[in-house]
Amino acid sequence: MSSAQSTSEHIFDATTAGFENDVVNASLETPILVDLWAEWCGPCKSLGPILEKLAVEFNGAFRLAKIDVDAEQELAAMFGVRSIPTVILIKGGQMADGFAGAQPEGQIREFLARHGIVAGEPGVADDEAPAAVESPEDAINRIQQDIAAQPDNAELKLDLALALMRAGRVEPAQAELDALPANLATDARAVRLRSQLELARALAGAPSLPELNQRIAANGDDWEARDLLGVRLLIEGEEAAGLDQFLDILKRQRDWNDGQAKKRLLAAFATLDDTALVGTYRRKMASLVF
Repeated sequence: MSSAQSTSEHIFDATTAGFENDVVNASLETPILVDLWAEWCGPCKSLGPILEKLAVEFNGAFRLAKIDVDAEQELAAMFGVRSIPTVILIKGGQMADGFAGAQPEGQIREFLARHGIVAGEPGVADDEAPAAVESPEDAINRIQQDIAAQPDNAELKLDLALALMRAGRVEPAQAELDALPANLATDARAVRLRSQLELARALAGAPSLPELNQRIAANGDDWEARDLLGVRLLIEGEEAAGLDQFLDILKRQRDWNDGQAKKRLLAAFATLDDTALVGTYRRKMASLVF
């Protein structure tokens, strides 16, 4: 048992006998992150401490269930584990998502965030004080310190580029992205960041949201205003409304600005986590293009 596990109520060993109650039923109240590992597994030794650190930091926003696959072979078989480490997220009594292999801390944070799990959410006990939510600038400072300690860790430089983008620092994020080694330049997170930067740069010097709405109210065929409105809505979290603006341009003025509406839609699809929303709008786009 690690030191983190021995001192935190948010980390526990899951067993076959207690799995239904300790993991499945418990996930109805609090998400459970299941870490399938083994003592002989090298990558497990790098991933395990990261998961345990986050479980402590997130202070009850999720609990970490450790499963030794050698000791709990029945559970390993139930999950269909083919390689370790394997991590499974269980929410609401169901398997929600997962990943295999050791991942860097920044990527695990993003994985948790995609499922609404963020540091500072209330823990299981009502009297626990929530941990402070890490600000974008704090994340940047933390990652820069990690890079100073591990200058050869290229994964950290991708984490830094993502953190800079979240802080709205477009040009530094682009510089970090451009400096990534070839093997990381095609990473899914790097591809997504490239699309996010493309959208963010479109807003440089752009009118405000009210100004864009006024322009469209005065002239419904102001394609530039519709395009910028779509980008601004996307950036501000109103994804469907933003995508609707691009679809409207595609429907009514398909070739405007060398087919920019289609390019915007494709860039937006690459940045969104909502697979259902992306699927819906891909079909809408296809009905207009083909």
